[in-house]
Amino acid sequence: MIPDDLLRGVSRSFYLSLRVLPAELRPQIGLAYLLARASDTVADTKAVPRPRRLELLGAMRQGDFRPVAELARGQALPAERRLLESLDACAAELAALAPGDRGLVVSLLDTIVSGQIFDLERFPGESERELTALSDDAELDRYAYLVAGCVGEFWTRMCAAHLPAFAALDQEEMLRLGTRLGKGLQLVNILRDMAGDLRIGRCYLPASEPRRLLDPGNFAEVRELYGRWLDAALGHLDAGWAYVLRLPPRLWRVRLACIWPIWIGLGTIALLRRANPLDPSQRVVVPQWRVNVMLGQSWLCARSDRLLGLAYRRLRRP
Repeated sequence: MIPDDLLRGVSRSFYLSLRVLPAELRPQIGLAYLLARASDTVADTKAVPRPRRLELLGAMRQGDFRPVAELARGQALPAERRLLESLDACAAELAALAPGDRGLVVSLLDTIVSGQIFDLERFPGESERELTALSDDAELDRYAYLVAGCVGEFWTRMCAAHLPAFAALDQEEMLRLGTRLGKGLQLVNILRDMAGDLRIGRCYLPASEPRRLLDPGNFAEVRELYGRWLDAALGHLDAGWAYVLRLPPRLWRVRLACIWPIWIGLGTIALLRRANPLDPSQRVVVPQWRVNVMLGQSWLCARSDRLLGLAYRRLRRP
């Protein structure tokens, strides 16, 4: 069994959601997270050249995790180094899953890795001198699906496979809403991290002159575009909230696991509306005390649609 401290080391926020899930879901979803997190480390590492990273991602996509271990020594963060060193154990856990669960994890990893390969090929540079922007809205929407929207699908299918009360819901509708929730969370990350991404050659917004965005003083030029994508992220989170409210109260653990990232996403959007996202000195993050308040409040109202609705409206308002 994969140790909890490995999961906690590579994601403090997701670890909270994982721990509150029903026990029958934790091993599969935890393993899927670790494999996706490892592929993300491969995509982002500077320990080997880009062509080698693409080769390693291709190997992971084919189910071969062994070559990735060569990157472990080059990782500055101990948690990421340990993760890459643990991929043999992850592979053993994957092989031991029931066939249906294994198929869902393998399909998810295939989609996520295809998104990371797209990212590396679409943005060939490593610095602001080689800055490239996505070409249109459809390209950004597709990318958001590949690296996060598919997680909402996976989550929904895994819950339906193991929780009879979830399986009784309209699965087509839950898949649609779950996909939008994943996309919304990814868009929040993209919009929050824009300044840093620009400086490693990546502009995820389809801006016509991305190099001008390196100057925070030029934010007015993309304010409308940026605001439109903030609205899009908010719309996706609204769909995610509909996902939460379709869950029966007895699935309160699954509700909580979805509520927390949505509420933190709402808080992040509120902060971004008052920030200059092109300024690398402005680190937009929801304060820990506010996160703690959200966590406490969610425990109190997770079983009540009325109380959840009141809390959501209060968080969502400008």
